[in-house]
Amino acid sequence: MSGPGEELSPLDQVPGDLMMWVLIISELLVFGAGLAAFLGVRITDPAGFAADQDLLDRTAAGINTLVLVTSGYLAARAVRTAEAGQTRATRALLAGASVLGLVFLAIKGAEYAAKIRLGIGIETDAFFTFYYLLTGFHAAHVIAGIVILGLVGIRCAPRAVEVGAAFWHMVDLVWVLLFPVLYLLR
Repeated sequence: MSGPGEELSPLDQVPGDLMMWVLIISELLVFGAGLAAFLGVRITDPAGFAADQDLLDRTAAGINTLVLVTSGYLAARAVRTAEAGQTRATRALLAGASVLGLVFLAIKGAEYAAKIRLGIGIETDAFFTFYYLLTGFHAAHVIAGIVILGLVGIRCAPRAVEVGAAFWHMVDLVWVLLFPVLYLLR
């Protein structure tokens, strides 16, 4: 950080923590590579991918999109309340975002269970291999995000809450990309 009267470098102006941004960017690149591979393989069997896509629960996925976007809003509000020194409100907002993360996981778990009851697993075909890998990897990030939000909620330091919220927004962003590509794109 620069002292009074000194010019700030671009890195000093990055919100949160630089290492969290390195993690976020690397995770976005991994998800981007997964989506690119999915789209590349989809070209080889568009009819098969469309038929498999019809087996997905678009309503559940749409609800999950609303759930995660709402949780992202709560995380953003938590940053503002932490900056204002409102510890109780910050913890409540982080808890709300975490609970919505659990709701997301419950809906995703129900969707997985329905597929498994139909005999659809990770080895069914290329579409479902990508589906389970991409959404499963995303679910792991939701779990990590819930843990991070819980940890930053212990102290409610504004910078820590900002870093936790940045990770949570990455989780939101990834789902906002996965949802249309996996469930809607024809």
